[in-house]
Amino acid sequence: MKLLEECGIYIPAGNGRLQSNALNFPLQILFLRDDDIPQYVADGVADTGIVGENIFLEKNQAIKNIMKLGFGQCRLSIAVPKEKKYRSSEDLQGIKIATSYPRLTLQFLKKRKLNAEIHVISGSVEIAPGIGLADAVCDLVSSGSTLLTNGLKEVEEVLRSEAILVANKKPLAAEQQKILDKLLFRINSVKNATGKKYIMLNAPDSKLKEIFKILPGMKSPTVVPLAEKGWSSVQSVVNEDVFWEVIEQLKNLKAEGILVTPIEKMIL
Repeated sequence: MKLLEECGIYIPAGNGRLQSNALNFPLQILFLRDDDIPQYVADGVADTGIVGENIFLEKNQAIKNIMKLGFGQCRLSIAVPKEKKYRSSEDLQGIKIATSYPRLTLQFLKKRKLNAEIHVISGSVEIAPGIGLADAVCDLVSSGSTLLTNGLKEVEEVLRSEAILVANKKPLAAEQQKILDKLLFRINSVKNATGKKYIMLNAPDSKLKEIFKILPGMKSPTVVPLAEKGWSSVQSVVNEDVFWEVIEQLKNLKAEGILVTPIEKMIL
């Protein structure tokens, strides 16, 4: 919902409604359980869906992954009781594994030529070892705190997952495809801006070449001469993960009046 809001699409929600129409975009939203979304898209009830990549792969419906959306990152992992000695995946041979993802778990085991007994559980998988139902679990992990709370430790990563946009493998009708293309354009504009800052600064002309080496910008920095001779204003885009290192280098190059602002959208 936050992503759609950042795309400038307003969707009334609340009051337990399961269906809503956008007020300013030709989009109807169905609020569904994540497990049901692949089937709805495959059956053509919905043209597209937002769902976890783990669900997309587990359900294996006739749908395709259009793009990763950059949120909801997690991983599907195998975990065992923390007191259990674990050396390698060979220790999974012949044990009982509780999971809500039997297909992905089986794929993982087959790839390593291992056999294990899989118990399918729809929820509260972490409790299985504690009540004697299984020796291990295969479940989604984000921070790992839920595993620790239930006395488990992560030992194998099955796959990494995040939210994705999916669609039926069959081509959409021309009008629906046109709307989808508009939606993808907006989503890409939001994603391109994620983790980036717009930076403006004043610098002596004698330092510009050195500054350009650390401020490449989208193509190259924007440079505007100032009224004070020998000085220019420089504007560029910086990745947030190296932001502070870049600021320190700019200060060392006599940059002044550094102004940093967030970027909401970026059209490439």
